[in-house]
Amino acid sequence: MTVSCTLRLERLINIWTTVAVILLISIGAPAAQPQSGAPAAQPKRIVVLYSYGQHFQSWATWGTAIRSELNRQSPWPLDVQEYSLVTARNGDEAAEAKFVEYLKALYAQQPPDLIIALAAPAARFVQRYRADLFPTTPMLLAAVEPRRVDSSLLSEQDAMVGVRFNQVALFENILRLLPETKTIALINGNSPPERFWAGEMQRVLGPLLEKKVELLFFGERPLEETLKAVAGLPPHSAIFFQQLNVDGAGVVYGDKEPLKRIGEVANAPIFTFDESYFNGEVVGGPMFSPAEGARRTAAVAVRILGGEKAGGIKVPPTEFSMPKYDWRQLQRWNISESRLLPGSEILLREPTAWERYSWQIAFTFAVLLLQAGLISVLLFEHRRRRLAEVQSRQRMVELAHVNRFSTAGELSASIAHEINQPLGSILANAEAAQTILKSPKPDIAEVSEILGDIINDDQRAAEVIQRLRSLLKKSPSELRKLDLNDVTRETVKFLSMQAIGRKVELVSVLTPDALPILGDRIQLQQVILNLVVNGIDAMRDTPTQNRIISIQSSRAENFAELSVSDNGPGIPEDKLNEIFEPFFTSKAEGMGMGLSIARTIIEAHDGQIWAENRDHGGASFRIRLPLVR
Repeated sequence: MTVSCTLRLERLINIWTTVAVILLISIGAPAAQPQSGAPAAQPKRIVVLYSYGQHFQSWATWGTAIRSELNRQSPWPLDVQEYSLVTARNGDEAAEAKFVEYLKALYAQQPPDLIIALAAPAARFVQRYRADLFPTTPMLLAAVEPRRVDSSLLSEQDAMVGVRFNQVALFENILRLLPETKTIALINGNSPPERFWAGEMQRVLGPLLEKKVELLFFGERPLEETLKAVAGLPPHSAIFFQQLNVDGAGVVYGDKEPLKRIGEVANAPIFTFDESYFNGEVVGGPMFSPAEGARRTAAVAVRILGGEKAGGIKVPPTEFSMPKYDWRQLQRWNISESRLLPGSEILLREPTAWERYSWQIAFTFAVLLLQAGLISVLLFEHRRRRLAEVQSRQRMVELAHVNRFSTAGELSASIAHEINQPLGSILANAEAAQTILKSPKPDIAEVSEILGDIINDDQRAAEVIQRLRSLLKKSPSELRKLDLNDVTRETVKFLSMQAIGRKVELVSVLTPDALPILGDRIQLQQVILNLVVNGIDAMRDTPTQNRIISIQSSRAENFAELSVSDNGPGIPEDKLNEIFEPFFTSKAEGMGMGLSIARTIIEAHDGQIWAENRDHGGASFRIRLPLVR
């Protein structure tokens, strides 16, 4: 019972809390919202009156810039309404009166807060019809040259943001960039305002350029004739484009961009006075900046809309901005940048290869530098390797020379025996000849035969000594065309006495055809000698009848092969790959360099050497060398 009462009490509290919150929200909501009857901020109404039309090239640029600046600077919402003074093209006053009636009827109930007249024709229009239109509405004359404004008609409700059109500065710019100029063609239209400026050009520039530069005025020509004329101007000419709203035939050019057509055919550089024409056809120079003019115009308009008296706002005319130039046109007409005024701005400059591909070029140079570094290191290492190879080859030659001396020492007994034999024969034959000569009747024929034997024995001894000298001679490696069979025969002949002394039979089985190779005779003889001597040493414990060294040569495709086989105990299988390593030997008194030197020599000859065990016992060493033609 107590629990149920407690639950009911909690529900009642929650219900009342919810109702209280809803009541508070409903009471506070109207206070938080603006009253429907409260007046909202009213937009400021601005009428912009264009000269010629809204789509004419220069005024379209200025109008867009002014609208943008007005919206940016104004703290109030704006209602901007734009109209074109079409009558500026032909000066039709009757049509102007109708246009005045139209505007007067349009704004009879609610006059605008401000009227902006853009350029001279619109400015002169509002001055002429101010009393009939909006006598109390402030007016702002924008982008108008003071010479085109009747100052006597300016009232306390009028303000002006003018521009100062300095013809002299424009033509000084042309002559500074092109000092050899003899002719300047002035392109202007044929509407009343354009004829005014043609007269001003003649009045101001005529005396200044007299006898220096010829001025050609194309205002009264149709555009087609003007195009032909600018395509055939004489050398050292320039073109000044002021404006072309209506040509000499009365054709109106608004958004048809006559400057572009002129630029396509002109044979001389084109200059102008307003940045709205700075679109690729003109060289450049001092020009009016629509952005700067719009900024100043909007600033004055906001001051007037804020309640400031228009007549009390005095703004000096806008001067030409710092000269700007099209880099492409400077290049096209070969105009040096050194002739430009200090502080001039060069636009549309094509980026250099570095600016366009900076990271690619940097990466390429980094790769090249890295490659150059690697190549330098490789060349340095290659040079060190070549030097090491030369030094190693030199050490190998010296070691081979020492090895030959060692081998000669081992063969000294057989060499001495081989020399003593012919020497003993020489001594015996000499004593026999001496005995014959002492007899009463010496046998001259027998003495002559004895002398022949002495000569033969002497030659035998000389050959032994010559072979020993060749073996021991220290000379640089010299590759020549050799017959491997001849080299083998000479070596076997040299070792014949050693074999006889050791009771070893040397069996040579050589191919009948020559085996031409490119090699060093002494080094190859040393290899064969080492292999044969090793075979003889290996058979020291072999029975005498089995002590046979077999030396065979053969041709295998483009290689010459030579094998030296013995009947010794053979080579342990696990040592077949080690026997050619330096200092490996199975002899107690050996240095272990013979086979290592042999492998180095054969590899230097682009050949191969290897060892294998024979099936019936013994070892066989094989040499393979490339054949030459």
